[in-house]
This record gives sequence, structure tokens and C-alpha cells, in this order.
Amino acid sequence: MSHIKNGTWATMLTPFTDDNRIDFYGMEKLLAYYAHKEIDGIFALCQSSELFFLSPQEKADILQFVVQHTPKSIQIIVSGNTAFTLAEQTEEANRLYNSDCSAYVVLPNRFAAPEESDDVLLERLSRFVDAVPDIPLGLYECPYPYKRLVSPKILRYCVQTGRFVFMKDTCCDLQRIRERLDLLSGSGISLFNANAATLLESLRMGASGYCGVMTNLHPEFYVWLCRHFRDEPEKAEQVQQYIGTCSVIEYPQYPVNAKYSLSLQGVPIGLTSRTKDAGKFTASNKLEVEQFTKLSALARGWLQI
Repeated sequence: MSHIKNGTWATMLTPFTDDNRIDFYGMEKLLAYYAHKEIDGIFALCQSSELFFLSPQEKADILQFVVQHTPKSIQIIVSGNTAFTLAEQTEEANRLYNSDCSAYVVLPNRFAAPEESDDVLLERLSRFVDAVPDIPLGLYECPYPYKRLVSPKILRYCVQTGRFVFMKDTCCDLQRIRERLDLLSGSGISLFNANAATLLESLRMGASGYCGVMTNLHPEFYVWLCRHFRDEPEKAEQVQQYIGTCSVIEYPQYPVNAKYSLSLQGVPIGLTSRTKDAGKFTASNKLEVEQFTKLSALARGWLQI
């Protein structure tokens, strides 16, 4: 079974050309950016990647490119789980997962509609797990097309299977995170928090790291915090105050705002997105991101990151 490295996992963006094709040159530079920032892992074909707006061939091409251009020191997990029927989900997993990936990550909202019960979800999920016996699995509480949090019942099932190694937690609730970590203790499932505001406390509770959208704006702060929250607790508090405040920039224009910030940091990608209208990213919005990016550079000096 795969071992998932603790630390900071980038939720990988998909760069697009002006005519809405995959920008592989920009993707290569983005992967180099992640490596330069010393991230520990890449979550490919996730919501940040605009996975519901990629064709099956585009998903396969992106993953192949990521595997070929990511240093071996950086782990890769992949999702791409957009199908809803068992046959399609099984085909999707077998097509996208390969031995260069440490897990194939499934979305709970693909196994039950909003009005359907956990029993329905559990029955469908268990059939999927049985259908892909050789693939290590993960969970991701993706907010699109609707956000479905994993209940204790579902999480206990995942523990009992021995097949799951990763969970991206998006509940943003420290009490629930504590309960989940207690349930996952000794299971081999690594829980990664996607919420900046609760990150430090969740790390103290035993979370394995951070896997969230802010890795596409200033990942170095998360890398430092995940590595040093124990040995430099006072500085960790200062870093937490900074990242928690900065995380408000995430809404509502992500991923366009992150692409613009990356372009300011030397990553040659455009603003084209399939989930947000880049034409509505105003001059004022750009100014906000410019100031945020400059502030992050200043904060690296103040905090000695």
C-alpha cells in the first residue's frame, strides 16, 4: 500500500491557451514552480484543475505530462473522478491511475445525489472499491457539483477496507477534524486539511499536512508551517495568523486570481479558465492580487520564510 508523504500538497491548476486548449508549456513551468517552492506532493485532476470541464482525453494527456515532468521526489495523486455510474467510474479509474501515482482519489458526491442517503453512497462506493482491487484510494470532499462531507459511517468503512491512504478534508471545522483524526488513528489514512484558517491547530491534532488552493498563490508559507510547527511554535503562530488572513483572497474568483498571481511570480500562464469568466476579472481585482503578491514577498522577509 502506498505511503503518503506528510507536508504540503499542491492542488494543481490547468493552464489554458487563449483559444481554450491545454497549455502544456505553461504546465511545465507551473510544475517547475511547485518544485522550486519545495512542495511535497501534487494533487492532479482535482477541482483546482477544473476536472469537470476536461474531456477524458485531456485528463489522460494532463496526467501523462505531469508524471513525465514532475521530479521523483514529489509524490503524485490523481482524481479525475467525474463519472456517476459504476461502469464509467471503474473505466475512469483504470484509465487514469498508474503506478507513478500514489493514490486514485474519489469524490463522495459521485456516489450519491444530494437527496440520497449514506446507505446508498456506501453501497455504491463498496461496489466501486471491489471493482478496482489493485488501486490505492483516497477521498476528497469536492465542493462541486455539490459538497458532501464524509460521515463517520463512511469513514469507518474506508478504514475497514484497508484500501484508502489519503483524505482531503474540506469541512473547515476543528471539532469534526479532531473526531476524524481519532477515527483514522493507526489506519494508514493520511488526513490533509484544505482550510488555511484551521491548519495549525489541525497539525497539532495530528493532521498530515495541507492540500488547498492557496498552494497556487504562496505555497512557501504552508511548506514552512507543515515542517516547523513543532520546533518553532511561536513563529508558527505568526505564520498561521498571516495565512489565515490571506486566505480570504481565495473567493470568489479562483482559479483566475491564482493564475494571475502566478503570472506575477514568473509562471507564464494566462487567465483563461473554463469555470470562471476571466473577462470579469477587473482592473481592481488585478490590483488586489498584485498587492497580495507583493505583501507575500514582504511577509517572507518579516517572517524569515
